[in-house]
Amino acid sequence: MKIKDFPKEIQEFLIPTRFSTGMFYRCLGCEREYDIYQLLYTCPACGQVLLIYDSNFGRYKKIPGELWRKIFDYRRMLNVPALRGVFRYYEFIAPIIPLEAIFYLGEGHTPMIEASALLQNIVGQCFFFKNDGQNPSASFKDRGMASAFSYLKFLLLTKRLPSILAICASTGDTSAAAALYAAYLQPFVKSAVLLPQGKVTPQQLSQPLGSGARVFELPGVFDDCMKVVEALSENYPVALLNSKNAWRILGQESYAYEIAQDFEYDLKNVVVILPIGNAGNITAIMSGFIKFFEAGVIKYLPKIIGVQSEHANPVYRYFSEPDPKKRRFETVTVRPSVAQAAMIGNPVSMPRVIYLEKIYSLLARETRVFFAQVPEQAIMDWQLLANRHGHIACTHGGEGLAGLIAAMEAGLISEEELPVIDSTAHALKFAGFQDMYFQNTFPSDFKITPVEKLSNRPTRIKPAGIKLPQPGEPLSEEDMGIFIKNTSAAIADQLNLRPK
Repeated sequence: MKIKDFPKEIQEFLIPTRFSTGMFYRCLGCEREYDIYQLLYTCPACGQVLLIYDSNFGRYKKIPGELWRKIFDYRRMLNVPALRGVFRYYEFIAPIIPLEAIFYLGEGHTPMIEASALLQNIVGQCFFFKNDGQNPSASFKDRGMASAFSYLKFLLLTKRLPSILAICASTGDTSAAAALYAAYLQPFVKSAVLLPQGKVTPQQLSQPLGSGARVFELPGVFDDCMKVVEALSENYPVALLNSKNAWRILGQESYAYEIAQDFEYDLKNVVVILPIGNAGNITAIMSGFIKFFEAGVIKYLPKIIGVQSEHANPVYRYFSEPDPKKRRFETVTVRPSVAQAAMIGNPVSMPRVIYLEKIYSLLARETRVFFAQVPEQAIMDWQLLANRHGHIACTHGGEGLAGLIAAMEAGLISEEELPVIDSTAHALKFAGFQDMYFQNTFPSDFKITPVEKLSNRPTRIKPAGIKLPQPGEPLSEEDMGIFIKNTSAAIADQLNLRPK
């Protein structure tokens, strides 16, 4: 749809032309502020993590919420590539980046699917899955990469960088997304990823390899890889692409904006449920809803429930202390988890979570951010049950659904509320865990015992006493007729079918 065809009162707002010059990094520790035109991940003065702010954000508050809603709704009909993805919400993400620096690989605006009627009956609640596995690299990480790499492209176009090596530690999804977006910007951007050996599924490992990244497998777990990446970013000229990078947080805020738009900006009864992992996503979602609330785009802050496995639960343990003054953050030694991206004992964004949770509750005038922990058994059982009812939930989506059940049992969710579960990646990335479940081959430290009614295995049909087709050896017409008749009868018997 062309600009001239839109209502005149909205035309001037559809294509952003007034770029902000007021964006800056702010340290969550000492509150020092830093120039946005440098690759910065932690405060040079105190080492604390950063968030990105816009000193010109006040002007967005002067635009009525009703007008913002129209801007975003009409932008749905634009065919401008830079505004088709997460940058539909340009002013709230990175208004310092000109449109020509933004590139779009199909990320964002993933479908929100209502759970099937039968699954809702089993759970006892109407709820939705937001299928972020339908992003380009098959996970939610593409949202943050779209922002972070558009920023890198901006630095390249303005000659602030001649070229750059993008590097990250990963449990799988981050590396796939970083390698994909870096590959699009060749030859100016190259990528390297560090993975914990044996802790990434074969499907996830194939993705950065296929995108041409240099892949390094290290002993240990994600937290160990992250320490090496941090050392590299501190001592060498590289772009760190983990969620320690505040630009990643900006892109992932789009998840919150999309939910608001999908519910027509009425979030009074909405509950967002998501796995925590490195805590970047829950940080981004809180930050996104806060921005929309302060600008009047939404009138209510939705409830948020972060979920962790019992095998990696440092955030849950921190917030389980009801008295904020007594809370002390302690890292944990993680145990094997099917929710591999959540196998993090020292989340990088924990300071951001603590900081934003306070602001969120103050603005809402009540506690609106809660935490739940779930056993590994529940993660796999609920993932399989969801997918048996027409969904494509990954293990982290299973973690979210298990978290919904735990939250309902704890009285955190009422029947009137509408939960949205973040299925962060595509189920096919974790097909190996499904196979282990079906074949009952989980190592004991996962603490998962297959439930027979959720298991599924192929049935081999091989009728005896007849000739069988072989590759390159076609049967005669008569023998093929016999094969078809006997095989059909055997399958009909397995399915309890009766002749017409």
